[in-house]
Amino acid sequence: QVQLVESGGGLVQAGGSLRLSCAASGRTFSSYDMGWFRQAPGKERDFIAAINWRGTSTYYTDSVKGRFTISRDNGKNTVYLQMRSLKVEDTAIYYCAAGSPAITLTRVKYDNWGQGTQVTVSS
Repeated sequence: QVQLVESGGGLVQAGGSLRLSCAASGRTFSSYDMGWFRQAPGKERDFIAAINWRGTSTYYTDSVKGRFTISRDNGKNTVYLQMRSLKVEDTAIYYCAAGSPAITLTRVKYDNWGQGTQVTVSS
């Protein structure tokens, strides 16, 4: 079990940037593959991005490719989501999650979740 706490959300104008952070504790952070998800009002929780335990491989959903960057600093037990060129449709609660390393990042089964942080993009 690992405990995850997101931070860095807020209100930003369309076209702007935000960096979300997810701080981990409880178990060895570097042993987990990590992911970011988001949930808009009235919608299901959707996958955004993933990074493997070494930080050497990433995977993104098409809607954020070229705009969002996932990274991690295992020395600080933290994973980041750098969001650029934000759009109104990016408005959602953003969650980080941890799972046991999988053979590919599309197969990670996430079983540890943070509480979420709100991101609101205005026009």
